[in-house]
Amino acid sequence: MSKERRVYSREFKLSVIERMEAGEQVSALSRELGVPGGRFYGWMKLFRLGGAENLRLARRPRKVWGAKPPPRPAKDFAEAQERIGELERKIGQQQVELDFFQQALRQVRGAQRPSDTAGVTASTPSSKRR
Repeated sequence: MSKERRVYSREFKLSVIERMEAGEQVSALSRELGVPGGRFYGWMKLFRLGGAENLRLARRPRKVWGAKPPPRPAKDFAEAQERIGELERKIGQQQVELDFFQQALRQVRGAQRPSDTAGVTASTPSSKRR
């Protein structure tokens, strides 16, 4: 028993997308239209990536085994590597500064004397004699 794949028009897909964007629940749309809800999300993704032109009737092209992706331009790659180096240097500088301030904070906290009582303690005993 083979299942025949249904083909939906671009107008149908656009109407579903409009209804989804208007706030209708996907589960309700799925029951009403008899289309799996997951397909709606795929259409929405295609629409957001390329607009209505991306909702064509034809299926995506089949993958050709052994085909290599187009080479990336060396200029873009070199610029990306340079930018990565800049960002790594910036992170290193920020780590040095963070270490410095953490050490300074430890020294300031160590120099403070803890007080046993509330308020300010006297530096000398009372001069009153009894």
